[in-house]
Amino acid sequence: MSAIDSKREKKIEDVLRGLARQRIVAILQPGNVWVIERSLQVDEEVECALTTAYLRGWVEPLPHAFPSNKLNEAGGLPVDWEGFTDVKFMYRLTEGGWSIIRRSHSWILRTFWIAVATLIATLGGIYLSANSCQRQSVKGGNSASSHGTSIP
Repeated sequence: MSAIDSKREKKIEDVLRGLARQRIVAILQPGNVWVIERSLQVDEEVECALTTAYLRGWVEPLPHAFPSNKLNEAGGLPVDWEGFTDVKFMYRLTEGGWSIIRRSHSWILRTFWIAVATLIATLGGIYLSANSCQRQSVKGGNSASSHGTSIP
């Protein structure tokens, strides 16, 4: 994976984490307008990351577009409240997206390879133990026959 690819993948993971941090702090009336705390600042790079995540099945757009506007410098509502002309889609994380954030897939792979290594070590130990027992029985059989006694 090249440096550019890993940078893009990191950006996608950051956008997914940003989606997970969003929360609704108020629903304004009239119009049921959601006030979202820690919302994503969507630019071209974030939009590409969201589209890639959607393509991979990690996010889903909510079925309806929502009115969008930024708060003013003081952190309050804009003066032209009726001026919401921008409409954006909101995304939600799917189970696959949560797995990426929690890195569940990499943990599953690591535990699988540890289990395979443990199985190989166990089988190797059983093989060595069986060979050791076989050598002892061969040694024991030779010493018994040299003394004139036989072991049934």
